[in-house]
Amino acid sequence: MSTSEIKLIVDLDENHLPEKIMWDADDKELPGPQETKSFSLSMWDHKAKNTMRIDLWSKDMPVDEMKRFYIDCLGGLSQSILNATGDEHMSSKLNELCEEFVTHLKNGN
Repeated sequence: MSTSEIKLIVDLDENHLPEKIMWDADDKELPGPQETKSFSLSMWDHKAKNTMRIDLWSKDMPVDEMKRFYIDCLGGLSQSILNATGDEHMSSKLNELCEEFVTHLKNGN
């Protein structure tokens, strides 16, 4: 059995708002920490039967990129649902929602 570590480093300002977010992982292509503007981490607590979440973004991340980030997250979840459960209905409905959000953004919202 092998182990892989994923590391997140968050620099905070005086008000504890993220100024800079860095990440690193043993198995990623480029060595060394890389900067990101946002991350969303979800973990299933099997004992409590609920999801624990950490959502952070740097204070200089533009709102339009944040909206796109969450659309991409939902699209990724759609594929994950299909891969993990085979539930084509749930996956399809989530993809439809993503398409609706993309149209919403294209219309300037």
